[in-house]
Amino acid sequence: MLKTRVITALVLLPILLVALFILPNWAWGGFTLVIVLAACWEWSRFCSLASAWKNIYLVPTLMLLAAIFIAYVQGRIAGVEFAQLRLAAFLLAALFWLVVVPLWLAKLWRPESIWLRVVAGWLVIIPTWFAFLSLREASPWLLLSFAAIVWVADIAAYFVGRRFGRHKLAPSISPGKTVEGAAGAVGGVMLFYFVWQFLLANSAIRTDGWVRDLQSQGWLVFALFVLLAVMSVLGDLFESWMKRCAGLKDSSNLLPGHGGILDRIDAMTPTLPLAGLYVVLMSPVH
Repeated sequence: MLKTRVITALVLLPILLVALFILPNWAWGGFTLVIVLAACWEWSRFCSLASAWKNIYLVPTLMLLAAIFIAYVQGRIAGVEFAQLRLAAFLLAALFWLVVVPLWLAKLWRPESIWLRVVAGWLVIIPTWFAFLSLREASPWLLLSFAAIVWVADIAAYFVGRRFGRHKLAPSISPGKTVEGAAGAVGGVMLFYFVWQFLLANSAIRTDGWVRDLQSQGWLVFALFVLLAVMSVLGDLFESWMKRCAGLKDSSNLLPGHGGILDRIDAMTPTLPLAGLYVVLMSPVH
């Protein structure tokens, strides 16, 4: 399993980096659209949809994503600016992740309505795609910086939890996660913030507008990093709960050794839209 996991990562990493730094915006949109479609298909498994209903779900999903893609490439669709769609998606995501999901998990809610679960999937996945598009358009390094927060949090949580974990964080949702691991995730991201600031101050991209702007916001950005670390844990827990409700171990087997797309981006589904909202509201890079 570990060998398969490593081989998959070694194959995918160069593809992702080339796409992130080389592709024009429209091609990046198409590349990430494929990923988002796969994630939507995986979410249909969480909804326990029969085969016929999966098609009914995927058709309007595809139409919605196609409209977003057209708006991204052209700047607008049907008189609505892409920037307006993006802001609406980020605001809905913020409401969902900051209010709805904590209550959802606290009550261990198992919604009976299939279509309620479908809408939840759209709120999880579509704002994440908006973040992939808008943050990368501002700068590939900006998207990479926020994605790195998730990776640091995940790695820190794993090692701290494995070494010091004693108290279960949410045993009914994910028995392997501990309070100590979650604290390690936050602490690791706090440390990463200072490393990130140092790297930006001493790199070739330090003159980019988004770098100067974010650095000028000082402790607000530090607070954002801490919030995103917490939200990365929440995103992981929410996907774990949805899998548990559906009786699934992994979202799919699309990525050998890694499970599915959602298993890899679960912690990004709350963090990137919130980061995107912060950038839109606080920075001129939008």
